[in-house]
Amino acid sequence: MLIDKGIGTGPEEEIAMPKKGIHPQWYPEAKVICNGEVVMTVGSTKPELKVDVWSGNHPFFTGSQKIIDSEGRVDKFMRKYGMGGKKAK
Repeated sequence: MLIDKGIGTGPEEEIAMPKKGIHPQWYPEAKVICNGEVVMTVGSTKPELKVDVWSGNHPFFTGSQKIIDSEGRVDKFMRKYGMGGKKAK
């Protein structure tokens, strides 16, 4: 197969193309769906990608990250290493 590189300085060259029939179909505009709405498009081998978390709703990226401390472990750590509250004995 002869393909012009598009440089414009030389003759056409033969470029090896990927083998046909062994690669999955490529969707350059695959939709990423989170909570029922399209949040972005990406290239993928699937036409739709359904995700639970993405950078638009992840607490780290939105600035609403909270420390979940159901057993007092954070407070115990803070006291043990003198980072606030009562000091450990």
